[in-house]
Amino acid sequence: MQQSAAETIHADEVALQQSAAGEVQASSVSAYQSALGSVEAEEVLSQRSAFGFVQAEKASVNGYTGAVVARNAEVHYGVSGVVVGSDVHAEGARAVLLIGRNVSGNVTTILDTRSALIAGLTSGLFTGLMFLLGRMLFGRK
Repeated sequence: MQQSAAETIHADEVALQQSAAGEVQASSVSAYQSALGSVEAEEVLSQRSAFGFVQAEKASVNGYTGAVVARNAEVHYGVSGVVVGSDVHAEGARAVLLIGRNVSGNVTTILDTRSALIAGLTSGLFTGLMFLLGRMLFGRK
């Protein structure tokens, strides 16, 4: 599909170039300069594309991705919100949250272990104080 748009695509192999799709379910997805909302496939290969959510056995993405969930995930010079996989390889990538059993390459994570601990403690403390304040102000006597 070249310079086209589709709401839903169900196929064995999907190749997109400068196209957009809302939902894609396929065995193999290849995208170049495309925008996709949700992708569920065995293998995903993208270059200079934007994804909302990718679920695959093997995913290799380059561009902007909201979330990648794959057994083998590769992020090359891209920005991702969440990357989850058994084997994660990143080269020149940035991610908010990266979870993987084996992680290799050059990746910058915004939410590391220390930041996650501080964020969890702060939000827990704030929530506890709000409940305590609510009980003091509106509690039954």
